Amino acid sequence: MTKIDREDIHIIGRHSNWKQESIDTLLKQEIYSNQIAWQKFLKLFFISLGVGFTTAGILFFFAYNWADLHKFVKIGLVEGLITATTLIVLFSKLNSDIKNIILTGASILVGVLFAVFGQIYQTGANAYDFFLGWTVFITLWVAISNFAPLWFIFIILINTTLVLYTEQVANDWSIIFNATLFFVINALFLVTALLVKEQSKTIKIPIWFTNSVALIAVCFSTAAINEGIYHEQEFSFFVLLFIIITCYIIGIKYGLKVKSSFYLSIIPFSVIILICSLLLKLSHSDGIYFIIALFIISSITLVIKNLISLQKKWTN
Repeated sequence: MTKIDREDIHIIGRHSNWKQESIDTLLKQEIYSNQIAWQKFLKLFFISLGVGFTTAGILFFFAYNWADLHKFVKIGLVEGLITATTLIVLFSKLNSDIKNIILTGASILVGVLFAVFGQIYQTGANAYDFFLGWTVFITLWVAISNFAPLWFIFIILINTTLVLYTEQVANDWSIIFNATLFFVINALFLVTALLVKEQSKTIKIPIWFTNSVALIAVCFSTAAINEGIYHEQEFSFFVLLFIIITCYIIGIKYGLKVKSSFYLSIIPFSVIILICSLLLKLSHSDGIYFIIALFIISSITLVIKNLISLQKKWTN
């Protein structure tokens, strides 16, 4: 059975003879956070804060005492911390949320270990090698954890690795091709997350995760088309344009289907930015800036008006 939300309760209450006392009781049972929920939230929040501060403290410890530490101490300390945190995750009787938070801290320490190793032995490797190794060595943890923050870190690492690889190694790849690759990869992550969210009953994917991945994908698509507008149009640009237009249409339909104002706002704003870039490409006269200003004001006003209308329609 699908979990009832606040809007459903209010809609039923307005169109039935349901008593206000019954509505308040159901809201307290199904919607409002009780004392136990707040205690759980605060417990996880402070544990996350502690793990974050501990990791930051380790980073600052190395930064401040770098010159005075022996290389064995530098590497051994980080490896010992990774081993200790991994053993806690494997053999402790803590609940899964706390274990996943500790595992996320251990994943960050893997990056610290690679950084320390590179600084000690001066490997001369490109920056992308560092992020590639970091990504590969935490892949198994990410796969078995099913923890959204760790998955988000993993996606950030993949994007960083690809960006640095295209800058340092694949210099012959075109900007349009790179942008298409970045957009497709993040779009695939988004589609996979949405499919898992709808099909799986055991894996819970929070809204902030899908919204963040969608925002990353839209940023790449906007930058990609903007880059194509100001450069000579290659065949890959039109392929990219077709892919992005198709994805934007699907995104609008999905936003209407699930009643999400997020998708119905970021996609129109992306289109507004691209139209402004096209207008600037066509002319650099003083009048074009006035036209662009009017277009931005009117288009954003129209988008906000439509979002408000849809929100009222969904709630009523």
